[in-house]
Formats: sequence, structure tokens, C-alpha cells
Amino acid sequence: MNLLINSILWSISPLFELRAAIPLSVIYGGDFWILYVLLSILANISIIPFIFYFLDNMHGSFMKINIYKKIFNKTIFRIRKKIQKNIGTKKEFLALYLLIALPFPMTGVYTGTIAAWFFNLPRKSSLKYIIYGAITAGIIILISTLFLISLSKNTF
Repeated sequence: MNLLINSILWSISPLFELRAAIPLSVIYGGDFWILYVLLSILANISIIPFIFYFLDNMHGSFMKINIYKKIFNKTIFRIRKKIQKNIGTKKEFLALYLLIALPFPMTGVYTGTIAAWFFNLPRKSSLKYIIYGAITAGIIILISTLFLISLSKNTF
């Protein structure tokens, strides 16, 4: 039960998301690791409406706090460098999807949701591509984790 809660908490944390939740679920999950992985992905997806709500309703107030403003502006700067050239083109949702699906540091559901909100992309389409991206990232991380575990067992 403790691992289940930890998997969910890791998957909704803005810094680690699935990149921590899935490896921990696989390594410590025993016979139930696939269940923990699926719940981690679902938990990661479930945070999307809360991020949009926060950005729509509370972000303005938080921008008055210097540390929040600094972190947010830094995040926006990184996002703009990655996908701004695709906004307003037919590639904007592909760019959003790839931003989330490719599990690099500082990418994921939080970054994708902030990007969709910042660029004022249609919410329904954004939500769909953010979810697809999270699922894809989860699969990539799962396969990578299983590969590394297999490699380490065969090497050592």
C-alpha cells in the first residue's frame, strides 16, 4: 500500500512525474508492478484538470510572489524555445505531444499543460494530446526501465 501511495505521489509531482514513479513501481512493485505503473500513468493524467484550474484561476495571484514568478517565467522561456515555432501551424499539437511524450528532464504533463495554456491552444484538443503524450512517455519509461533491469541482470 505504501508503494501505491508513493507511486501516485511521484507521478503527480511536478519535478519527477512518471520518470520516477514508473521505475520505482517496477523495481519495488513485486507481482503488482504493472498495476502500480498503470495507476501512476492514470494519476499523472488526472492532474491535468487541476493544473488548468490553477492556471485559469490562481496563477495571477501567485505571480505576485517573486519566487513563483521567477520559476514560471523560466519555465515559459524553456517552453517557448522548444515549441513556439510550431504554434499557429498544423504542427502545434504534434509539438505539444512530443514535448510530453519524450521523457526528457523538465518535460511532461505539467510542462505540456502550461504550454497549452500559455499559447491559448484549444483546451479539448490540448487535453487529448497531453493525455496521449503522458501515455507514450509512460510506455517509453516502462520499456527503458525493463531494458535496464534486464541488462543489469545479464551484466552482473
